Amino acid sequence: MAMEVAVLPVGGGCRQAASPSPQPRASAARESLKILDPARKKLSSLETQRVAGVLDECIAKVELVALLPTVLSSLERLSVGLGAELAGALREHQRLGQMLAALRERSQRQGPEGENEDPRLPGLEQALRSSLRSVLRHLRAQPSAIHNLRGEAGAGGAAPRLARGLTELRSLLFEKLLTSPAEERERSRYIQEVSLRHQNNVGLISSLEREVAAAARDRDAEISKKNEVIRKLKGSLHQMEKISEDFLKRTRQEADKQTQSDHKASESRRGRMQQEIGQLRGQLSGLIAENRESELGLRKRKYKVETEIENWIQKYDVDMGEKQTELEELSAVHAEEKEELKELEEHFAVLEQEYNQIMEERRLARERREEEERQLGLMTRAAILIQAFWRGCKVRKLMKGKKKGKKKGKKGKKGKS
Repeated sequence: MAMEVAVLPVGGGCRQAASPSPQPRASAARESLKILDPARKKLSSLETQRVAGVLDECIAKVELVALLPTVLSSLERLSVGLGAELAGALREHQRLGQMLAALRERSQRQGPEGENEDPRLPGLEQALRSSLRSVLRHLRAQPSAIHNLRGEAGAGGAAPRLARGLTELRSLLFEKLLTSPAEERERSRYIQEVSLRHQNNVGLISSLEREVAAAARDRDAEISKKNEVIRKLKGSLHQMEKISEDFLKRTRQEADKQTQSDHKASESRRGRMQQEIGQLRGQLSGLIAENRESELGLRKRKYKVETEIENWIQKYDVDMGEKQTELEELSAVHAEEKEELKELEEHFAVLEQEYNQIMEERRLARERREEEERQLGLMTRAAILIQAFWRGCKVRKLMKGKKKGKKKGKKGKKGKS
């Protein structure tokens, strides 16, 4: 029984995998994969039709032979449905098979192969082959019996595997017979081109992944540096607050002592001293506020930089996810690969430009931070100079007051004398 000829396109699996993609891309994929399909759908030459017919006949016979073990094992139960003629042929075939097996076993026990071979073996083998052909003719004459026997037969054994292998061979043979040498060369060239594109895309993906990893490491290092700067600034701010509190405490003590000693002096001096104390307090408050604003600005700048980095990373991850999806779809959209590769390169150039811009912004931020630290050092040194100048003034005024007191004491002694 000849099987029905069915030509299976090679690219069917690829088109099925690409079905969830958009309609334009799916149609483009089908157009691009037409090169893998044979141009002819039917066998044109008589020789190829004969080859296909012989192979179909062989597959049909192998399928019938695969039914014999099941039929022979249940011959008594199935003999009524098979008919007397077919049942007799099957019994004769079973008898010949048993006789041949017994003779072979006896020959093997008597000696090595080729020695003392029973002369009846060749004739019995020929009779078994003739019996098999007779059984196959009877089976093919009864399609209903074949249908029933297939329901009884199991899926194991060497014959079913041989039938499946012959069926696969038939599909490959049909594809080869339908494909001309020019189509075969074009298909090989197209497959090599697709493989080369795939290798290039894999290399591009690897380079992009390495660059992303390097950018992430640079970002982590920059964040660590900024955290260290913030920690140092906090320590410096705490130390300055402590120094300012100590200075304010000492200033108040000195002011109280000076106020007690100079309470009977002129009210103008007292006013000036109070004004100077107010100015010092204002400077202290200004320094504290400035340091707090500087810390707040650094915190905001750090948060902004971290947010921008996270946004860029998220955007880059989204872009890479989209590019990965596009790369996975390249197996179905081979015709658009060159244009998509160009888009990837342009996008990479944009990312590189943005990365350079980010690094330039970081450099400018670092320079601004160094300038602020320099200004803070200048202000600190100026405050120290003001304090030293103020203490010198206080000491000179105190010394002048003591000298005036001594002169007044001497004049009083002269008047009494």
